[in-house]
Amino acid sequence: MTRHFLKDTDLTPTEQAQVLDLAVELKAAPYSRTPLAGPQTVAVIFDKTSTRTRVSFAAGIAALGGQPLIINPGEAQLGHKESIADTAQVMSRMVSAIVWRTYAQAGLEEMAQNSSVPVINSLSDDYHPCQILADLLTIREHRGDVAGQTMTYYGDGANNMANSYVLGGVNAGMHVRIAAPADYQPAAEIIAEANELAQTTGGSVMVTDDPVAAAQGADVLVTDTWVSMGQDSAGRDDEASPFVKYQVSQELMNLGNDPIFLHCLPAYRGKEVTAEVIDGPASAVFDEAENRLHAQKALLTFLLEKR
Repeated sequence: MTRHFLKDTDLTPTEQAQVLDLAVELKAAPYSRTPLAGPQTVAVIFDKTSTRTRVSFAAGIAALGGQPLIINPGEAQLGHKESIADTAQVMSRMVSAIVWRTYAQAGLEEMAQNSSVPVINSLSDDYHPCQILADLLTIREHRGDVAGQTMTYYGDGANNMANSYVLGGVNAGMHVRIAAPADYQPAAEIIAEANELAQTTGGSVMVTDDPVAAAQGADVLVTDTWVSMGQDSAGRDDEASPFVKYQVSQELMNLGNDPIFLHCLPAYRGKEVTAEVIDGPASAVFDEAENRLHAQKALLTFLLEKR
C-alpha cells in the first residue's frame, strides 16, 4: 500500500522517530542512501512561492540519486484544465513521488487518493508537516530527546503552522503550548485529535491567551509570521494588531528553561520576534532551515522504502 504524508499524524509516533533517526544518519552521511538512483524523477509542484521548500527538495532529491522536476504555477494543466484526479494518475505513471505546495488540503487528499506513488504535503492552508520534522530534528540536536520537552508557539494559533506544531509535537511526546489571542486559537477538532494522541505518547497540549504563562519553563519558543501567505494583512501587523503582545522578546525567553528559538522563516524582525532574539545566541533558525533538507530526505527515503 502506497504511503503518503499529508499531515503530521500520517506517521505514527514510532515512524516519526524512525524518520528523525534516519535524518540524523543522512545529515552525517549525505550520499549514503540513493533510493532514487536511476535517476528517478520526483515532481515538485508549487502553487505558492518558496525558498526553503524549493531548494531543500531539489537538493535532497538530487542527493538521493534522483532528479527533481519543478513545476511552477501556470506550467501545468493541474486545477484548471485538468482535474487533480487525472493529473495524479498521469504523474504517478511517470514519477516516483509527488511533492505539492498548495492551498486546499482537500486537493492533496484527492491527489493521494488517485496516486500510486507517495504524495507529500510540502505546505497547505491546514498543515506544514515537513517543517515540523525539521523542527523536531533541530530540537533533538540542541536539546536532546524531544519527548517530555515543552514547546510554546506564539502568534496566530489557527494557522497551518500552529496545527502542525500541536499534532506533530504531541506525536513526538512533547508538551505543546499555544499562546494566541482568543479569536485566533486552534480549532476544536485539532485539540481533540491532539488530546487523544497524547494518551499514547505522553505529550499534552495547552491553549492560552497569556503569553507570559506560556513561556514559564519552556524549552523551545517558536513563532511564525502574523500574516500567512495569501492572507490580507489589514489589521494583522500594525500597532493595533491582536498579535503585538505575542511578540517573542528576550523577556519571554528569560522565562523559559534556557530555551532555543525557532522560526520557519521568512521572519519579520520587530513584528513576531525581536532582532535581539532571532539574531541572538539562543536562535537556531538557520540550523532549522538546513534541517528541512535532511528531514525531507529521510521522509522521502522512508516513504519510498514502504512502497
